[in-house]
Amino acid sequence: MIEVSKRNILIWLSSLNIGNKNIEKIYNQLDDLRNLWYMSVNNINKLNNIGSQVKEKIIKNRNEEYLKNVLNILEEKNVDVITIYDKNYPEYLKNIYDRPYVLYTKGSIIKDDEFAVAVVGSRKSTAYGKWVTEKLVKDLTKFGITIVSGLAAGIDSIAHKAAIESNGRTIAVLGNGLDVIYPKRNKELYREIEKKGAIVTEYFLGVEPYKYNFPQRNRIISGLSLGVIIVEAKEKSGSLITCHHALEQGKEVFAVPGNINSIFSRGTNKLIKEGAKLVMDVEDILEELYVLQERVREVKKENIDYSNLSQMEIKVVELIKEGPVHCDIIVYKTGMNISTINSILTILELKGIIKEIGGGYFALL
Repeated sequence: MIEVSKRNILIWLSSLNIGNKNIEKIYNQLDDLRNLWYMSVNNINKLNNIGSQVKEKIIKNRNEEYLKNVLNILEEKNVDVITIYDKNYPEYLKNIYDRPYVLYTKGSIIKDDEFAVAVVGSRKSTAYGKWVTEKLVKDLTKFGITIVSGLAAGIDSIAHKAAIESNGRTIAVLGNGLDVIYPKRNKELYREIEKKGAIVTEYFLGVEPYKYNFPQRNRIISGLSLGVIIVEAKEKSGSLITCHHALEQGKEVFAVPGNINSIFSRGTNKLIKEGAKLVMDVEDILEELYVLQERVREVKKENIDYSNLSQMEIKVVELIKEGPVHCDIIVYKTGMNISTINSILTILELKGIIKEIGGGYFALL
């Protein structure tokens, strides 16, 4: 006998291709979602703001055999399901507008994926767009930052590939069911992402990549991320919808400047004109995303190569690891004289381990 739990009711509704907004309307009208399974036809028909076709689907498919088949299919296809009732539901999605009630996943979403940045852009990228995407993604992933995108052609695919090539994590959010790979040429990339991150969608198996699914999909891309980087975008690009969702969700929006004569940069240049943060390197992103700064410091600490450092250099680095520190404090705590410390600081800067950040303060590079 199949358990008619709140969780299974959500999966059942989603399997009927009842949209997320209709699921939300039903959820908000019932004290307990399980009541939907036992309600009279008359009471189902009394549900407010729910179309007759949706009500017919509910009434027609309200049987244990159907639900059992749905759950069996998901198990056979190795599809994991996350609902709003589950503890592993992504934290950043909980409070967004039109939060997805059900997510179907392959691969794994882990706790560290909370440190994520979305990278999106044109489906027809330029050589410049490819170069910028690869550079930013590789710089972000070396700090353990997950890259979120949409598996589309162009910038999205480049972002996913760059993350994988850098041994980083990446999440692809689809506008179709998990068993439908779109575009088809991304079949191998899909498999790689499944191994080194996660494939995520709110659409049940078999749902095709209909055009109207993608604007909906974009709210999840931004919702899973701390900020969104738009690399290249035409003036009416779908990437700008992701930007719109990010702003609604209170997320940071970053844009890469481009040639004013390029149609692929008109959207991004306009975003900058309207107040998006201009991005020239990864530091432009990190200085806005405070949540990531502590993580970056921790990663830098862990990755320092001490093999080519003298004992005195190591002593100075250990002090600077704890956060920006003034050279006078270094002198005081090490007991070395100022000329020796100045010499060590210069050598460490040349080795690319530290940098002066102004006013005699030094920090890890």
